Amino acid sequence: MGAAAAILFGGLFTLSLASSLSIRALLAATEGKRKKTALSCGICQGKGFYTCKLCNGSSVIKWSPLYDPIVINPCLCPTCEGNRAQRCLNCVGKGYF
Repeated sequence: MGAAAAILFGGLFTLSLASSLSIRALLAATEGKRKKTALSCGICQGKGFYTCKLCNGSSVIKWSPLYDPIVINPCLCPTCEGNRAQRCLNCVGKGYF
């Protein structure tokens, strides 16, 4: 009984894996065709990323809990998380439409 159940579940797992791999390959092929004919993104010039607009690429912002010019703390930029670049929101990081 246990061997039959193992064979059944193993077969189902194999079929599931094969179908997911074939669907993934099909999507990759259509994405490649779309990339060849698509227009390049004008915002990021086809790169998919651009310099962070909040910190201007410095990875830190000046922050004060209360507006107090004496105590200004440098903090990690919340938009780019210190990477100095952010994903293009126009093309969602693909570089094309």
